[in-house]
Amino acid sequence: MDQEDRIALFLDYENLALGAREHLGGMVFDLRPIADALAERGRVVVRRAYADWSYFDEDRRMLTRSHVELIEMPQRMGISRKNAADIKMAVDAVELAFERSYVSTFVICTGDSDFTPLVQKLRELNKRVIGVGVEKSTSKLLPPACDEFLYYDRLEGVEAPSVAPRNGTRRRAQVPSPEPVKQAPEPPPVVEEPTAEEPARDADSLAVLVAQTVAGLENSSSGAVTASTLKRTLLRKDPTFSESDYGFRAFGELLRHLADRNVVELTEGPAKGDPDVSLPEHGDREVAFGLLRSVVQDLSADGGAAALSGLKNQLRRSRPDFSEKKLGYRSFLQFCKAAATSGVVDLEWSSDADDYLLTVPAA
Repeated sequence: MDQEDRIALFLDYENLALGAREHLGGMVFDLRPIADALAERGRVVVRRAYADWSYFDEDRRMLTRSHVELIEMPQRMGISRKNAADIKMAVDAVELAFERSYVSTFVICTGDSDFTPLVQKLRELNKRVIGVGVEKSTSKLLPPACDEFLYYDRLEGVEAPSVAPRNGTRRRAQVPSPEPVKQAPEPPPVVEEPTAEEPARDADSLAVLVAQTVAGLENSSSGAVTASTLKRTLLRKDPTFSESDYGFRAFGELLRHLADRNVVELTEGPAKGDPDVSLPEHGDREVAFGLLRSVVQDLSADGGAAALSGLKNQLRRSRPDFSEKKLGYRSFLQFCKAAATSGVVDLEWSSDADDYLLTVPAA
């Protein structure tokens, strides 16, 4: 555990919440995708969010359930309120950098370029800085200043509506309509029940969870992913995770089961009983690439091209159990880009179609 990064998470919440609602089709900001991404990078030991919480009542409940400390910035006039929150967040971050030497990584969640000096100062203090922001509301000056920058809308688990509402987004984000409020007593029982059943304990959900986590660890670290590292990361994502819920007596037995199914590959690690875990380079991935090529070829038989939208459903008609996530890809687009890199298909953006188009390369 001493080798793990200790992470401090700071959220400029107004910037994130309004950025998500205005640029991601009115969607409500969710902390879970950020928490999962950070779980692959280390232990989050500090969580703080800054806002005037009278504007974010539902969000406050979500953050409280995630054990985030809410820093209240009372309502003031116009931009002075926003500046007060920014200054408070910057002062707290620098203070923490001096008082908690064991905190090695600071995660600054905002798209505001005003935080660039804070990022630079933290790096001067020998701290690693990861930025997080909504892509369309993030200043171009901020990402280059960070050691790593994650766009919220690209994180696993963030699925924005394809068409964003053009009118009234800000009004809906800040002033809830009275009709939904009156209906609030009825939806909770309907919504709460599926939420409790979400962690489905089945082989497919297990394969997806492990493959995604191994892929994230491989991307965020230069070394091999050991079984012990993988287990710690799974527990960060879901503290209730237990291999016994899936019918396995030990975590090693679970990994051997997934290796037999070609979900992961196991090789001898640095310590006995702690093998290295990686994603297969061939096997199911090549089969999936072949399926993609076959479907694209059928759809573009008349000399046209297959659009990315709806293509995944076409693949599932041929192979109902298809899932790019089982192969370690975080989205279907990432899977198609990997296929294009391997020369299986050609992938190009079309402004006319407002979509990616896929074709089979000429022989």
